[in-house]
Amino acid sequence: MLRKGIFLLLILVASNTYSQKIYPQKYFGKPLDIPFILAGTFGELRSNHFHSGLDIKTKNKEGILVKAIADGYISRIKISLWGYGKAIYITHPNGYTSVYAHLKKFSPKIEAYVKQNQYKKQTFEIKIFPKKGEYRIKKGTVVAYSGNTGGSTGPHLHFEIRDTKTEEPINPMLFGYDIADHKKPVISKLVAYPLNDTSQVNQSNLPVEIQFKRLNNGNYIADKITAYGNIGFGIKTFDRQDAAFNRNGIYDLSLKVNGRLKYHHTLEKFSFDNTKYINLFMDYKAYFTKKQAIQKCFIEAKNKLNVYDKSLGDGQLKISDSLNYTTSILSKDFKGNTAQILIPIRGKNDSILVKKQVVKTNYFIDNNLFNKFDLKNVNLAFPKHTFYKDFYLDFRIGNDTVFVGRNTRPLDKNYTLTFFTDSLKIADKSKLYIAQIVRNKYANYKPTNYKKGKIYTSINTLGTYIVKQDTIMPTIESLNFKNKQWLTNYHFLKIKITDEDSGIKKYSATIDGQWVLFEFDAKKDILTYNFADKKFKKVKHELKLSVTDNVNNTKVYIATFFRKK
Repeated sequence: MLRKGIFLLLILVASNTYSQKIYPQKYFGKPLDIPFILAGTFGELRSNHFHSGLDIKTKNKEGILVKAIADGYISRIKISLWGYGKAIYITHPNGYTSVYAHLKKFSPKIEAYVKQNQYKKQTFEIKIFPKKGEYRIKKGTVVAYSGNTGGSTGPHLHFEIRDTKTEEPINPMLFGYDIADHKKPVISKLVAYPLNDTSQVNQSNLPVEIQFKRLNNGNYIADKITAYGNIGFGIKTFDRQDAAFNRNGIYDLSLKVNGRLKYHHTLEKFSFDNTKYINLFMDYKAYFTKKQAIQKCFIEAKNKLNVYDKSLGDGQLKISDSLNYTTSILSKDFKGNTAQILIPIRGKNDSILVKKQVVKTNYFIDNNLFNKFDLKNVNLAFPKHTFYKDFYLDFRIGNDTVFVGRNTRPLDKNYTLTFFTDSLKIADKSKLYIAQIVRNKYANYKPTNYKKGKIYTSINTLGTYIVKQDTIMPTIESLNFKNKQWLTNYHFLKIKITDEDSGIKKYSATIDGQWVLFEFDAKKDILTYNFADKKFKKVKHELKLSVTDNVNNTKVYIATFFRKK
């Protein structure tokens, strides 16, 4: 009876322990018939989000056959200028959905199906949701060709596996894909964080970079530090596989104090709804001011990510005076290669020489309240819980710009920036828009709304903003043909469209008055029409292309061409 009770207790304890689900190992095939060499791993730290799949190298070229990894049906097809570019989603009967993105094009039958929908809706960017079972696919069927569309910066296949019910992306490596990796992760930076006003590290109340050296076995040891009160650590770390030099993300990170586990996270899966909490997961200020991806080894109070073992607590260390502590941080890749850094700590309640400075302004953000501020012709409106902490906002207006703090604080919600325009000595105020100043010179258009006497936008970062005027039409340049040219042997028309100010909002083209599909490569500003889309019944044709920028300046291009029937 006693043994039975102990057995039941062990089951109960195990059920409440942070654990990883068992995933099918031989169910899915490979999406590409080439070796898996990764340019990016699951869970890598990106701007405002985690990477949700594997980036598989395609030998620096496009057109590699992309195959369905299992039986299923096409549940979604999406084409967008940025993001995933051309992407296809296949839902499988075992509860998972596979995603293939940045595609050059789809297989012929699917391509025809997509174009039929594009012509029906007269749009290049499109979302298609076939009915369940309408478009069945067998394992190994070619569904597309790899490419470089959307936000991709080079030819590769972005590959995901998601839970069909929750749409949570899951690390594809958990499904049995084997990638050679015998290399330890690398730790390149160590930072200690005093976590309240009375805490200190090396007599500093501000974050402190800790020096360390690498040992012969690939591990590290840090310089001894003194500390007192609540502190935490963060590291910059990356991993490399055997066949690639890319700095990929790690899989698992843990922290021990005197041999006792105090913090642990594993990048098994995450929710798209919570991916924004990456801005609490890492050091937001370091990332957006120095491009340093430092992962915190402690959990911020408002972080809702499900990657942590929260049974261990929040990972904060409470350092007492005159005691010694040995802290170790372990960075682990998916294959179990581990790099460890040892951090010797001496508890010392010393005088704080470097203190956090709080600059008080007239604009205090009480995060539990709706905050509204006015200055000259500018209004800021922050909903409750826009930020994660209270603070004084540095809100200033320069000659023609408004400074809404430095981009060193993450936001949980958008806020509204409004410019009142009646005082502006500009005749046509419909051509005004709001832009963000980036790196002191680039002005990035922000989606701008118009009402009588004001313009406004919804923003998710602090920074510097400006009101600009755009009165210049977009430019249109034919690249591979001239007006009144014979194009009988041409397969494509190529046209470059640009707008140097507010940017292009939309375009539309017709041939002989009928809408035609021009695919847009936004990275190269090139429109491409495929003559195979349409059979012509006459010889002489008129092409008409209309391009509109974000403040509705519109340029119309008309050309005549000849083509045999």
